[in-house]
Amino acid sequence: MTGNFAPEFIYIFMWFNDLIFGSSVAHSLLLVAVTIAIGLFLARFKIGGISLGVTWILFVGIVASHFGLVLDPSTSHFLKEFGLILFIYSIGMQVGPSFISSFRKGGVTLNVLATGIVILGTLTAYVIHIVADVDLNGMIGVLYGAVTNTPGLGAAQQTYSDMHSGMSNSVFAQGYAVAYPLGVVGIILSIVLIKYIFKIDLNKEQQLYISNNSKEAEQLQAITIEVTNKGVDGKTIQDIQSISERNVVVTRIRHLNTNDVALVNNNTVIHIGDKIRIVVAPADIEALTALLGPQLSKDAQEWESGNSNVLVTERLVVTNPRLNGRRLGDLDFCQSFNITISRIRRAGIELIAQPSLILQIGDRVTVVGSKDDVTKLHSVIGDSIKSLDEPQMFSTFIGIALGVLLGSVPFFIPSMPVPVKLGLAGGPLIVSIVLSIIGPRMRIITYTTSSANLLMRHIGICLFMAAVGLGAGVGFVDTVVNGGYMWILYGCIITILPCLLIGIIARTVFHKSYFTIAGMISGSMTDPPALAYSNSICGNNQASIAYSTVYPLTMFLRVLMAQILVLCNI
Repeated sequence: MTGNFAPEFIYIFMWFNDLIFGSSVAHSLLLVAVTIAIGLFLARFKIGGISLGVTWILFVGIVASHFGLVLDPSTSHFLKEFGLILFIYSIGMQVGPSFISSFRKGGVTLNVLATGIVILGTLTAYVIHIVADVDLNGMIGVLYGAVTNTPGLGAAQQTYSDMHSGMSNSVFAQGYAVAYPLGVVGIILSIVLIKYIFKIDLNKEQQLYISNNSKEAEQLQAITIEVTNKGVDGKTIQDIQSISERNVVVTRIRHLNTNDVALVNNNTVIHIGDKIRIVVAPADIEALTALLGPQLSKDAQEWESGNSNVLVTERLVVTNPRLNGRRLGDLDFCQSFNITISRIRRAGIELIAQPSLILQIGDRVTVVGSKDDVTKLHSVIGDSIKSLDEPQMFSTFIGIALGVLLGSVPFFIPSMPVPVKLGLAGGPLIVSIVLSIIGPRMRIITYTTSSANLLMRHIGICLFMAAVGLGAGVGFVDTVVNGGYMWILYGCIITILPCLLIGIIARTVFHKSYFTIAGMISGSMTDPPALAYSNSICGNNQASIAYSTVYPLTMFLRVLMAQILVLCNI
């Protein structure tokens, strides 16, 4: 038995050694999974109230690869690029619907300011490269660590690989890892410094925000108006909408000569003494009461009963794929089912049910009608909450495919030795934003639950961080010891200088609120920890709005600047 023990022990040792240090599929999966698990465990702990989040995965990967636990190059390259695509695509799908609407109020100015931060940071890095005679590839890594922009790092690595026949360079990730921790701290420090420079009182800023945005922050309201203006006696509902020049929906009417509650259509005639139920934006209430008559305090329940008619109000969820991308006016629900659609709730925002409104999967439709008619409408609308949990994989993968194609298209820029590409970061980002906006018009279902979006995003960034870290540890310690410690100082300059200068300009020249500036800085650095800090001090959604307004453009610029810097090093 003793003689047989030695060969078994040797076999088990060789098997374990190959699993841990080999190059098999099992080795790659085990190494990536353990790296991510340990990194996420460490992400639970905060240093000075700030968590480095998934960046711990990068550091765990660096430590592992320093001790010889590395991935096969082809496997590492695939995981890195695929993870980056998943991360970028999910972000684009989230911020895309609000991207265009954000320009209606200050969006252009915010994007100009954010662009200034991107350009100033890039120029600062390039000046340090020239003055301090630092390797440009290393400085690119420092730049993207200092601005906490992982896709830019991925774009730089991909561009370098394309230029050198698939070869990789770990100095990018090393510079990124050295500069990233103080990059997170530096962004938050810049936001804090702006507060003290201008002696900002957060309570006063909050009150100013409430006073300036109270009407916009309110949802649509259902009000009751008694018709007393003789000038509208005998007018139809369509006439009232034209005269008022307001987006309103009249859902029900109670005529003076009867106690019955009835639905209305465009041809319904109103008379003096009639009471009508209207869904309207708060800002339009004053104009409507001036046109029609006083607002009454009639309770909503009184409108759902009468002598002979019983009308109910229900909110149905659009889950029927055939309705995705259809104009509300083309469906003619009011005539077919004798109901009225008053409003539609989408992504937390309530919209007036205008005929030109395009329906999307996931819309919450408020309908008014008899119980029987509303019940019949259920099968047409869908109203199956469970079906929304099913992921729409077609739109996801067709979007990724189109993003990869767009990212691979070469763009020739004068004086550039090689063409510039949007890359596997920029391409999917642009396609995801465009698809989230126009997808429903093309009958493509782009709806996904918040949890599914977050899952895809976290899986993507975890895979990317693990692959980058497991390829950056070789020679990392030598890099830091042999002058790399100066990268920390360079990273702090790149982080704080642009944020402070542009933040001061935003406050003094453009008179932006502190909350908006905090969100704009966080978005220009594409930094979720900074956004979390900004939200914690704001107490409103102003920072989040500014963040999502500048995020898509600055993400694209970060990716583009990364490629330009790599090309400048030819």
